[in-house]
Amino acid sequence: MAWRLIDILHAILFGIVEGVTEWLPISSTGHLILVDEWIQLNISTEFKELYFVVIQLGAIMAVVVLFWKKLFPITNENGLQVKKPILVLWLKVIVACIPAGIYAITLDNTLHEVFYNYQTVAVMLILLGILFLLIEYVNASKEPKIVEIANITYTAAFIIGIAQLMAAIFPGTSRSGATILCGLLLGLSRSTAADFSFVLAIPAMFGASLLKLLKLGFVFSSSEILILLIGTLTAFLVSMVSIKFLRGYIKKHDFKVFGWYRIVLGGLVMLSFL
Repeated sequence: MAWRLIDILHAILFGIVEGVTEWLPISSTGHLILVDEWIQLNISTEFKELYFVVIQLGAIMAVVVLFWKKLFPITNENGLQVKKPILVLWLKVIVACIPAGIYAITLDNTLHEVFYNYQTVAVMLILLGILFLLIEYVNASKEPKIVEIANITYTAAFIIGIAQLMAAIFPGTSRSGATILCGLLLGLSRSTAADFSFVLAIPAMFGASLLKLLKLGFVFSSSEILILLIGTLTAFLVSMVSIKFLRGYIKKHDFKVFGWYRIVLGGLVMLSFL
């Protein structure tokens, strides 16, 4: 398959969509599926399935860059030392990734064929949108119980991991949306829930990309490699902006605007495909 300029532009568009929607609680996979309904990439079905997963690596690298000091457990400030709080954080992240890891190894392809369609995306967009509005309404008069990632318990981490699993099964749910929503229910502050969601994405999405590569193989044409690289780089650059925006936004605002956005978009999707 020879590359065309239009394919490069489409790869950039998909990278922008991924970089924006991966971190805002509005579903990156759902938006990629919807965009793909109208704008078709000139790639094989198998490579497209891989592309939609691996392009997330660009988004993940943005988290690694922005959170590096909070994530890297070794310091050399006063001699080589290990930061125990960061190691504990990674243990909690591993616990949270257990549900999604089991799913990815056992049922990924089976459920992928059933739920990866615009109908599921529309329903989950609306459902999670309603939940965001309800939880923000209920939490309006409550003070969060957990305002630091270090105070998240292993039990809470595992429950948030189950929420992440639901996002893996049902496109349109949003991985960040499900984990943030679950965090709010467990008493986490908005910023703490968002930051833990960001960190949790690193092993979850690296693992998903690796499994997809192992299942589909590493044989690509030069044009497919070019499309993948461009989409991934675009997702990285846009994610840097999106993460900074969301972290600043939730310091002064709640998640209601994202709830309304999901409901409106889900309704429009339903109407457009009737």
